[in-house]
Amino acid sequence: MFCFFCDIQKEDERKVIDSQYFTSRFSEVPVAAGHCEIFSKEHKEDLFQLSSDEWNNLYEIIKAVKQKIEEKYQPNGYNIGFNVGLAGGQSQKHIHLHVIPRYLGDVENPRGGVRNVIPDKADYYKYILEKFPERKKYIKEN
Repeated sequence: MFCFFCDIQKEDERKVIDSQYFTSRFSEVPVAAGHCEIFSKEHKEDLFQLSSDEWNNLYEIIKAVKQKIEEKYQPNGYNIGFNVGLAGGQSQKHIHLHVIPRYLGDVENPRGGVRNVIPDKADYYKYILEKFPERKKYIKEN
């Protein structure tokens, strides 16, 4: 089985910070400047598989990643979220969380937050296939 998040842990120049159970990296397909992905070190497909200790550790790394983003990008807000399952938009079957910095004026009306994630950044398969063709093995097209 090919898993991008398992494979990328071996060598990743985009790494931000590690914790006991998670690692983080700046996204190479960012929705906004400073967009980070936090993902489990152990291969788990569903966030509901996390133990209480892992949830607590996740909270701590989210705060640490936020601090790193603040230092480098000074955003005005954040969207933080998981995509769970195919219907929920999860494209990689490995637990990962998006920490997306938001900036005043990045969209005309930010009201609704995660209900209206920056629309033209949501479907990134074409970009990945053009810029990183070696990653085709990680993409399952429906």
